[in-house]
Amino acid sequence: MRKALSVVLLCAAFAQAIGQVSSSKYQPGTILSVKPHPATNGADSSTIRYDISLRVGNTVYVVLYTAPPGTYGVEYAAGDEMLVLVGSKTITYNDILGNSRKAPILSRRAVSEKSVP
Repeated sequence: MRKALSVVLLCAAFAQAIGQVSSSKYQPGTILSVKPHPATNGADSSTIRYDISLRVGNTVYVVLYTAPPGTYGVEYAAGDEMLVLVGSKTITYNDILGNSRKAPILSRRAVSEKSVP
């Protein structure tokens, strides 16, 4: 009985550790600014895009956000916080419905802990 309880506790601890490792990749980010993305020649004018500045730790990323059809309000998102997964070329986030979405990183720059971009 004692051995079985030890095995169960060990498995539970292992499962919890695995869950923490996988979720620890997501980091809190703060939206600093939202600006309309400059239109390019030949681009579909019905697609609305924004350059969103997002601070994650000591780095500010500018990502290209494409608004899904029928959505609005991202223009007022400055100051919002969200969990993001930073990749080499994209930032992954969950939309309001919990769907995972990716936005390409346009630029990144390091900032100090005290600086406010």
